[in-house]
Amino acid sequence: MASLFASGAALADLTVGITVSATGPASALGAPQKNTVALLPATVGGEKVNWIVLDDATDPTQASKNAKKLAEENKVDVLVGSSTVSNTIAVTEIAVESKTPLLGLGPVASLAPEKEHWLFRMPQHNRIMAGAIADDMAANGVKTIGVIGFADPYGESFMAEMKKAAEAKGIQLTINEKFNRADTSVMGQAMKLIAAKPDAILIVSSGTPSALPHSTLVERGYKGRIYQTHGAIGRDVLRVGGKALEGGIFVTGPIVVGDQLADSNPMKAVIANYVKLYEAKYGAGSVGPQGAHLWDAYLILDAAVPVALKKAKPGTPEFRAALRDAIENTKNVVGVHGVFNMSPTDHFGHDERARVLVKVENGSYKLLRSE
Repeated sequence: MASLFASGAALADLTVGITVSATGPASALGAPQKNTVALLPATVGGEKVNWIVLDDATDPTQASKNAKKLAEENKVDVLVGSSTVSNTIAVTEIAVESKTPLLGLGPVASLAPEKEHWLFRMPQHNRIMAGAIADDMAANGVKTIGVIGFADPYGESFMAEMKKAAEAKGIQLTINEKFNRADTSVMGQAMKLIAAKPDAILIVSSGTPSALPHSTLVERGYKGRIYQTHGAIGRDVLRVGGKALEGGIFVTGPIVVGDQLADSNPMKAVIANYVKLYEAKYGAGSVGPQGAHLWDAYLILDAAVPVALKKAKPGTPEFRAALRDAIENTKNVVGVHGVFNMSPTDHFGHDERARVLVKVENGSYKLLRSE
């Protein structure tokens, strides 16, 4: 598959292979990630770099093929991708086989130790995000919740964390419905949810498909609080959902409301820089959280590459191993989604600074601050 963006292939010392879902059902996630590649610099950690990005069309099989091509033919030093949990899992298999570090763009839950060894995640752990939702529910008197979520690894992993977070707050999950990314109607599931009369409903999905259950619930008269996860944030979701999303509460990374953060927040300046670069190329208001995960991957590499270079040269198994170790020991890297502190037991690296709650007001996101 042809590269969507590549630079300096003949001269590059460091090669980064990227696969994202630039097309297909998850294009709302992958397209801004592909767009972000065009903003990346010509050097990382002082080393000249070749960025190679391929489109996997939201297909795990294609994501695996892309990763295999990048590892075997392009001899990449690090893999980045892909846009969904399912595709990231597929890429992880190739990362393990080729012993290549992977900066995943999907919040994959815990895997077997040999897979965890090579996989690092840029998105926040679902546990952190589910905790923020449960805190807000408890603060607003929610006692029962219903859920409608993707019947896929993202839906399942987030729900597992949400169930634990809710139970810790004394909140009861009374009904759990499923839907698929390509579904065109969730009327049956919505009617069951409304009939159960939960105090709040959580939608666990990502990209534009997340607008479907939200708008259906509103159109059928549900009056309780409606929550969404960080996978559902984005201008395309707001466009597709329209007025039905008004009042919806979303958990997300701080980049979504960067200009609303306190000046003392360490991420504010980093966010402003990314937003300036992205909007200068793609237009005012075009930036979103998904492309920002790829920018965070660049920031992690910028910190880790100089450390790895002290042990080996790019293009070698020794460098890939050294780079993996350097990423695992990343400390205090201020990104646009959080401040990264990786460790052998934490390949996410985020703390509670990586999450905020926002409410949809007048077609945009408004930061919810604790009273």
